Amino acid sequence: MKFGIEFVPNEPAAQIAAYAKAAEEQGVEYVWVTDHHNNRDVYSTIAVLASATDGIKLGAGVTNPYTRSPVITASSIASVNEIAGGRVILGIGPGDKMTLDALGIAGDKPLTAVKETVIAVRELLQGGKVTFDGDIIRLKNAKIDFAGPKRTAVSMDIPIYVGAQGPKMLEAAGAVGNGVLINGSHPDDFTAAVPLIQKGAEAAGKTLAEIDVAAYTCFSIDEDAEKAYAAAKPVVAFIVAGASVSVLERHGVSAAVRQEIAGAISQGRFKDLNALVTDKIADRFSITGSLDDCIGKVKELEKAGVTQIVAGSPLGPNKEKSIQFIGKMISEF
Repeated sequence: MKFGIEFVPNEPAAQIAAYAKAAEEQGVEYVWVTDHHNNRDVYSTIAVLASATDGIKLGAGVTNPYTRSPVITASSIASVNEIAGGRVILGIGPGDKMTLDALGIAGDKPLTAVKETVIAVRELLQGGKVTFDGDIIRLKNAKIDFAGPKRTAVSMDIPIYVGAQGPKMLEAAGAVGNGVLINGSHPDDFTAAVPLIQKGAEAAGKTLAEIDVAAYTCFSIDEDAEKAYAAAKPVVAFIVAGASVSVLERHGVSAAVRQEIAGAISQGRFKDLNALVTDKIADRFSITGSLDDCIGKVKELEKAGVTQIVAGSPLGPNKEKSIQFIGKMISEF
């Protein structure tokens, strides 16, 4: 099992870098930085993290095909990869509908857009001229040309992960990705997802073993399990409010409960979320609890085919302490 941590760049880059350095010292292998227009820029943040760390892998988790051209994405990720000495990874997903709506972006044909972007970015990272005539992505003799005294290679072979949730996107992730990032925290999510990833991989002449299956989790750990649950529940509430009907059914959450949670969020009744989001719901949509609790839950995910745990927001009631607990958890695997 590999371990990563997600950081949202809603704090100064120097603070995120301090968290990343602490995570590296605890044995965390991956740091994923989210890409949202209302936070600090993901690539600038990764560049700062690269200077503050030594060996941890640094990922954009995840960008999308609509807010950035694949040429800009390729140039950005190759630039920070050069700064980081070849330890950068790229996540590409279909984007968040609420964010795209806010930006006036339709987000047409997300499956096609993601697949074409992954293929186009890979070709651009090889350094030659790229002409691409897709349904969404169209390029004509586009090129990333990094010149220097020794003409530094652009690519180094940057792994690309696909952010996926639905069946077709999971298959596509298996076909075109080096890994897949799934917003899921419960074994049932991966019992459903892994066969689809395998199907896509095998259709592309690969094996499931070649795909890093990452659980991009809501994660909250503390010696006091009650405090861990209290920290997780607001995040879980937003996950439940935005979940598809099929996901809610998988986890036994009724439409009425979802509506009640969504109503509390929309009305700003955040104090009510601790009661509306029960511990049972939190256990379906997060990895939460004491150190022993979280170790047990991660082991269940490992049995379900997960090969990387990405500990996402909130991490716990105290980030610094949570990172130390994650280090203790890693020592058990």
